[in-house]
Amino acid sequence: MKKAAGLSTAAAVLGLLISCGGPKESAGEKPAGAEFRLEALRPEVPFSGRLLFQSDLDGDNDIYVLTAAGVSRLTDNAWDDRYPRWSPDGKRIAFSANPKGNFDIFVMDAAGGRPTAVADNPEDDLDVAWRPDGGGLFFSRSAGPAPRGESSTWTIDLASGRQSEAIPGFRRSNGLADVSPLTRDIAFTGKRLLGGWDVFLFEPGTGSVRDLTTGGDACRPRFSPDGRKIAYVSSAADGKGDIWLMNPDGSGQQRITDRSETYDYFPSWSPEGTRVVFCSNAKSKYADKGDWGLFIVDVRDGRVVRLLDTPGRDVFPDWR
Repeated sequence: MKKAAGLSTAAAVLGLLISCGGPKESAGEKPAGAEFRLEALRPEVPFSGRLLFQSDLDGDNDIYVLTAAGVSRLTDNAWDDRYPRWSPDGKRIAFSANPKGNFDIFVMDAAGGRPTAVADNPEDDLDVAWRPDGGGLFFSRSAGPAPRGESSTWTIDLASGRQSEAIPGFRRSNGLADVSPLTRDIAFTGKRLLGGWDVFLFEPGTGSVRDLTTGGDACRPRFSPDGRKIAYVSSAADGKGDIWLMNPDGSGQQRITDRSETYDYFPSWSPEGTRVVFCSNAKSKYADKGDWGLFIVDVRDGRVVRLLDTPGRDVFPDWR
């Protein structure tokens, strides 16, 4: 994705993303730059499939893919490319980028070619998820700078370009949606109280919204490939953030990363549904601070192994 340099006039200021470990504009430490050999990067444990992630290896955020053979860069430009997600058939990648200043939604092919803007709005459009049939996307839209600006969940049909609000009955900030491949219900992060964020479930057929967590300390739900579990982030146990599992009705909540010294965020399931890849660092929950690396937890026994730790901040993985 090569274009003329664009200067970001609208940082990712979504209060929802900031509170749940998203980007935060700061003067925080940055990686050393491009003093690394991309071809030398390899997964540290046996690994199969293709794993997208975002990293600021060369000073700004680009999209990379990890396989057993190593790391490849899919975008290379002067702006930020963020939140990559595979399409259900694995042939396309949706992501957010800001070549014109604000963040818009793009789709490109699996090798990183032919990027096309599919949602071009004055607001920041961020954190995409695919419709299970591959015909549309969900994304988070910012209505203004944090902390006063609210966020909302939107959807776009790729064939017609029609955009609409996806959870119209939820009148406070919401976003970071993921769609069940089993029921088409939408799990999302929302705020009903002033204190914090929780995970909710929206049933499009009935229009009902249900609380899956309470307490104001949970976010970023992701459905398992069979739709029978949700991985999410909660800081209830240690005040920092761990990866948890629950059933789609909110029952059976279980902490699967017991690592009180670290911030564990951004879960994504393995294709077979027995492992979860996540990001971890010991300094901060914000994606632009700390030394984020990629880790894997086995949901059956809680065993954690490090998968990849580059000189950049490696965040927002998506595995297929």
